[in-house]
Amino acid sequence: MDSLNEKLAIITGGTSGIGLATAAILLKNGIQVALVGRSLDKGEQAIDVLKNHGSNCSFFQGDVSSVSDCKHIIEKVIEKYGRLDILINSAGLYMEKMIAEVTEEDYDHIMNVNVKGTYFMCKYAIPELRKVSNGVIINIASDAGINGNLLFTTYWASKGAITTFTKALALELSPYYIRVNCVCPGDINTPLLQEQLAKERNPITALEEMEKLYPIGRIGQPEEVAEVINFLVSDAASFVTGAVWSVDGGLTSC
Repeated sequence: MDSLNEKLAIITGGTSGIGLATAAILLKNGIQVALVGRSLDKGEQAIDVLKNHGSNCSFFQGDVSSVSDCKHIIEKVIEKYGRLDILINSAGLYMEKMIAEVTEEDYDHIMNVNVKGTYFMCKYAIPELRKVSNGVIINIASDAGINGNLLFTTYWASKGAITTFTKALALELSPYYIRVNCVCPGDINTPLLQEQLAKERNPITALEEMEKLYPIGRIGQPEEVAEVINFLVSDAASFVTGAVWSVDGGLTSC
């Protein structure tokens, strides 16, 4: 696609779904990938899956809801690779609850992963991104970061924070030639969505009803979001920063 060879990308939440699909595409383009996740077993499984896409991939265990883990992850990646060019914050949690039912523990759990994890991974990555030319940060939010919806106040608040944080950070880092963009997927066929559907009385009917919400008539695939991320990290997007990219089959246009 362009001169991406030898670059290093960190992908949090990289062991499944959008993160894993993004890793596969970046590896095909010659980018080294450092996956980050909480589960060592899932990390090893992801590395095994990615073997067919490229060998320059490794796994770093850590929990982005912990500020010390965020710092440690960056340190360990730099120790191994000696550089950082791209940070993709894909780790995230989902919750569907009315505000009357949300506990302080619920709130903290969502915010610590979705907001604090994104924020502090950026904080500790920035000094390393400043050392390379044209560093890139991609934050994964959601259609929930654009439009509100019923029963999702905590999740929506966390994703809305990511979209506005992205814009503010893009302005702060533009003097250092670090581009910061946000991707907002709609419902995507990931393990997280399958878990959500499995809680329904009739998962097939629930999926059909979900698909009716989309002007394009279906939900998305992880690879479709990954292709947008791949564009945003490439030199083809060199004039794109502070942008919020909807990848939602037209959902937020309704």
